[in-house]
Amino acid sequence: MFTLEELHLLPPNEIFATGTILDNENGLFMTGSNKELRWVAVTGAIGDWAVYCHFVENSVEWIKNQGDKVYNERNIRRCVPCTDEAFAYYRY
Repeated sequence: MFTLEELHLLPPNEIFATGTILDNENGLFMTGSNKELRWVAVTGAIGDWAVYCHFVENSVEWIKNQGDKVYNERNIRRCVPCTDEAFAYYRY
């Protein structure tokens, strides 16, 4: 469970979690392609954070810089289980 305290300990622009998940209703539903997606969780410059994703063949760095931002709360929490306090710092 990712906490606000952990967020505050991380430097800006840091990838702090990554993983893969299917693009479907039971996974990280983005387009419904049923393909494997890679997601990365990144800290921001002002103590916030965000999750980006794209197809698994792209590198973690590419996704960090050019991936699609995840906007749905269910999808965000599926990638990074977090406290409500940490979620309040998610950058939409």
